[in-house]
Amino acid sequence: MAMRITGTFLDEISHDIPSQNWGPEEWEREFQVMQAIGIDTVVLIRCGYTRWMTYPSKVLAERQGCSMPPLDLVDLYLGLSQKYGMDFMLGLYDSCDYWLNGQYQKEVDLTRQVVDEVWRMYGDRPAFKGWYLSQEVGRKEPQIVELYRQIAEHCRSVSGGLPIMISPFVNGVRRPHLPEQAMKGLTGGMLPAEHRKAWEEILDGIADAIDILAFHSGGAGWEHMDEYLAANTKVAHDRNLKSWEAVECFDRDTRIFFPPIKWEKLLLRLEAAERAGVEKIITFEFSSFMSPNSCWLSGKNLFRRYCAWAGLDWREIES
Repeated sequence: MAMRITGTFLDEISHDIPSQNWGPEEWEREFQVMQAIGIDTVVLIRCGYTRWMTYPSKVLAERQGCSMPPLDLVDLYLGLSQKYGMDFMLGLYDSCDYWLNGQYQKEVDLTRQVVDEVWRMYGDRPAFKGWYLSQEVGRKEPQIVELYRQIAEHCRSVSGGLPIMISPFVNGVRRPHLPEQAMKGLTGGMLPAEHRKAWEEILDGIADAIDILAFHSGGAGWEHMDEYLAANTKVAHDRNLKSWEAVECFDRDTRIFFPPIKWEKLLLRLEAAERAGVEKIITFEFSSFMSPNSCWLSGKNLFRRYCAWAGLDWREIES
């Protein structure tokens, strides 16, 4: 049997999936479900994004004009993580502006202030076990190495060395029914050897500043998936980084963006991650696409198929 999912992102600020509008009661019920299926790690994908934020940040309100949230989700998630025995990793702010428009130092300086603020507010919480750098890339973008390094080093110094994770995407071949040359021309993606070389170069500049490399490989395509995942594991292990895989539980192949993934496809991704030798499987994103509490009815069905495969009693968990 392939490895089980033991971690998930928490995506309460997003640009491409809807909010489920949960409050404390719904989130507690969700943490109970996650604990029941063996999830021991939750990663807040972003504490802030553009003008939105998950906690009452004076820094982001003053500098970015962000709206004060009606509920402090960071506080809520930390409390629930402690109650249900999970490690919580905090994702940082993503302006979706400065670093994408050549102003990387402005992104770094703002993020450092956010790091200082959240550590003052929540650093003494027992469940706070690490950091997630929210800027996601698939290739060596201009100045991304310096951005990652500066933010990671600040997180490490502020928190006394808590683990730091990045989750790049595989900018790969997404049309496996076409010849490789045609696929590359149509998508702008990188073939597995190019992907490995690009990430060798990036990691050579930041490997001593991070701890966990958790690729999400939905862009790999089906035909080349094993090659990309093997490259991911190799570039991580060659640099003494933990190799995780962020298996996507949403479907990229449909014309609707994005529904829960077909169970057969999720199983194929889990099996591929197992073959690649990753150390842990997390997912994006359990609550929206795979939970019995999801606003998608097909998410509940996906949960039941996963539980049956994993030898878990979904009826007992849902009751």
